[in-house]
Amino acid sequence: MVATLKPGQGPLDYASRLWLKILFGVIYVMLYIPIITLIAFSFNTDKRGVVWRGFTLDNYVKAWNNDALIEAMTNSLMIAFIATIFATVIGAMVALMLWRFKFPFKGSYEAFMGLPIVIPEICMGVALLLFFNFSGMMTAVIAMPWPLNLANIIIAHIAFCFPFVTVVVRSRLVGFNRQLEEASKDLGATEWQTFWNVIVPFMMPGLIAGALLAFTLSLDDFVITFFTSGPETVTFPVKVYSLVRRGVSPEINAASTVLIAITVVATIIAMKLQAPEKSGH
Repeated sequence: MVATLKPGQGPLDYASRLWLKILFGVIYVMLYIPIITLIAFSFNTDKRGVVWRGFTLDNYVKAWNNDALIEAMTNSLMIAFIATIFATVIGAMVALMLWRFKFPFKGSYEAFMGLPIVIPEICMGVALLLFFNFSGMMTAVIAMPWPLNLANIIIAHIAFCFPFVTVVVRSRLVGFNRQLEEASKDLGATEWQTFWNVIVPFMMPGLIAGALLAFTLSLDDFVITFFTSGPETVTFPVKVYSLVRRGVSPEINAASTVLIAITVVATIIAMKLQAPEKSGH
């Protein structure tokens, strides 16, 4: 098969496109082959999960009946659910403040607010651990009626998740037509009515996308959770890490595949909601 050049396309341009496609192909293989391997070996009959022996669904049954894994998964889902609610509310309020108001040192505040996004997680984890220890906050919040004694991890996850929500919601608000707000007020609506009936519906795709992003980040987090969790509190990533040190089993692969599926679904929904709306005209 002979490759034909399009009109106006030179040999060098075609070669650069070809190398670009090869580069993208190599990158995709490096990214997704390990994940595909993990999913494939979750159906492996080999107990050690090193050599492919045959297909089975028993690993998922064993993972479901493993009380330690189920408890860890429950903890992770509970932390992600509560942290997402608080992070979404705080992130939305910060996004509204940065979008609507002008105040001194606004640029500095924006840069400071984005620190949890740009600094390494290991630094964030150590900083939160020191904060909890030296402020005595860890002891105080444990006495509060938080679910499953997960207060310190929830607070840590809120701290690093809400800036992501802020970025997503604010990017949505940039496209808001202020004339809609003025029209609502001209028709007799109060500030509160305008906010709930005009601004919030426009924000909703960004709120949902930000919430799903926060949920995914919280559910998958290991480093910050590892530093802020207590000896009796184990999340799913931390539990998998402790089990992997003794060897990877198909049971761990099966549980990890379930977590990957939850993360992928949440990410796809977030990306769909962040996509710009197509005009009907």
